Amino acid sequence: MKIQLDDDEALALGRAMRSNDAAMRNRRAIATLAVAAAVPLGVVALWQIGAIRKIPEPKLPHFDAAKVNGSAQGYDKLQTPDAILGIGSMIATMGLAAMGPPKRSSLLTQILAAKIAMDVATSAKLTVDQWTKYRAFCFWCLLSATATFAMLPFAWNEIRSS
Repeated sequence: MKIQLDDDEALALGRAMRSNDAAMRNRRAIATLAVAAAVPLGVVALWQIGAIRKIPEPKLPHFDAAKVNGSAQGYDKLQTPDAILGIGSMIATMGLAAMGPPKRSSLLTQILAAKIAMDVATSAKLTVDQWTKYRAFCFWCLLSATATFAMLPFAWNEIRSS
């Protein structure tokens, strides 16, 4: 894989990425779901850094985003709010989905699938933690987890087609 493309190669890559190729449709779905997973984490991140005072959420039983996201677990890694780390992770997933032409190396495909598997495992663990540790759920976190879980069939398609 070349690090830097000349202008003609870069323009050809851009056209190929925007094509209606099945591989690109699949990778666009992954990238779109990565954005869909990151956006709700943005709301949580804004609260975790104090930019907003209250996390909006449905007034339903067992929903308490402040309890979940204000916990020690929300800040214990790298001295950074976990929602910001989650956004960074989704950006990395989106980057891997967008990288390369429609017909790309199987190694890159395997790396993307492994990254999605890690994203899903992390989302599953954090979702379970919400209930088992805090007896509450975060609406925004559940939206993010749902988008993350939805990437699995597309990751499987990537592996099968490589």
